[in-house]
Amino acid sequence: MRSAIFALLLGLTATPALAADGAQLFNAQCKMCHQAATGPLAPTLADVAGAKIASKPGFNYSPALKAKSAQTWTDANLDAYLANPTGFAPGTRMMVKVAKPEDRQALIGYMKTLK
Repeated sequence: MRSAIFALLLGLTATPALAADGAQLFNAQCKMCHQAATGPLAPTLADVAGAKIASKPGFNYSPALKAKSAQTWTDANLDAYLANPTGFAPGTRMMVKVAKPEDRQALIGYMKTLK
């Protein structure tokens, strides 16, 4: 039952409160590498939600993420990656995990606002 509720919540569009919580988490956990523009450490996350995996121009993605380039950054894929990057894409260079489901949900909601 809990997983069904969580899956339903992941499918919802970002609410302002959820995006605000996600912005705080993003600034605390992600912003040091993920900037407004793609940089040497990480790609920009603008328009990442719904985009093909490893598709941002100008960034040299790991072979692990390039191998998933036929897939899309759905809510479920973003959630799985944030929960365990090396489990989702063994060999990825991202090592930061987001343990709490509610934090991942907030981050995903925030990423949907990045344009």
